[in-house]
Amino acid sequence: MKLSICTDCMGDLSFTEMLDKCVSLGVEGIEMTGGGWSSAPHVRTEELLRDAGQRRDFLKEIDKRGLSIAALNCSGNPLDPGALGAKHREDTENTLRLAGALGVKKIVMMSGLPPAAPGDTIPNWITYTVSWPASLKDALDYQWNEVAIPYWRGLVRLADEVGVETFALENFSSMLVWNPETLFRLRDAVGPKVGLNLDPSHLFWMGADPIAAARALGPAIHHVHGKDARIERGRAAVNGILETKPVEDTARRAWNYVAVGAGHDLQWWKEFFSVVRMLGYNDWVSLEMEDLTMSVEAGIQSSVSALQAAISR
Repeated sequence: MKLSICTDCMGDLSFTEMLDKCVSLGVEGIEMTGGGWSSAPHVRTEELLRDAGQRRDFLKEIDKRGLSIAALNCSGNPLDPGALGAKHREDTENTLRLAGALGVKKIVMMSGLPPAAPGDTIPNWITYTVSWPASLKDALDYQWNEVAIPYWRGLVRLADEVGVETFALENFSSMLVWNPETLFRLRDAVGPKVGLNLDPSHLFWMGADPIAAARALGPAIHHVHGKDARIERGRAAVNGILETKPVEDTARRAWNYVAVGAGHDLQWWKEFFSVVRMLGYNDWVSLEMEDLTMSVEAGIQSSVSALQAAISR
């Protein structure tokens, strides 16, 4: 395994400053964002698509520092019914085409989440039993069969055209694919090019065991995010883990995203990576730093140290 970093956490740095920072941190790769919810601070996707000279210069700056592109990321909701979805679909296609032009084989993104019925204007994350009321089952079937699966079949065809080999879908909440079971529902419908970006942080707060999830996924693990979460003592015991307070309100939330090691100790992370490696994954682990309980610099340094000690080389 090799350590990379999602570079959006260094969005205040220029492209070359970010690369130099990665070298100083001792990481080997970079996962950069080409669109979606991100402002794509280090990848001018449309400019790079238009200009082969810019692409050569872009890759030269990375290569001369001994770094590699672990993946291009385009996290968003391409199944949103409004203008946001239209933008995210365009961003996704552009990121795919850019990956092909740069020789990048992996795209990290999210599955998307549609509305519950034709004509709805808001995506709907259905997580309650669909046996009652019965209309929930119809809505979920519509989301999968009429929207998500046709879209993803088309996206897989585009990936084939441009030379992208794998999609790694983050198991993020408010998405159709948010755990191994939902990943396999999409994978069975569109093929093995689609797998999971196994992010333990989301599984923690959902009450799942990321190590058990890894065992269930096996070769469907296409990427791993190094990111931790902490269930806050006393808070979750009162109100449970369903949480609607903003992520910035860390002191009042039942759970928070935290630096690697601030939620689960190094022994847990060593076992996690040992099992993931045992199951055949021997690729990039990308630090995604979203800890708002400390400074970005402290979170990055702490997480890099923990991941360097834990990943299975």
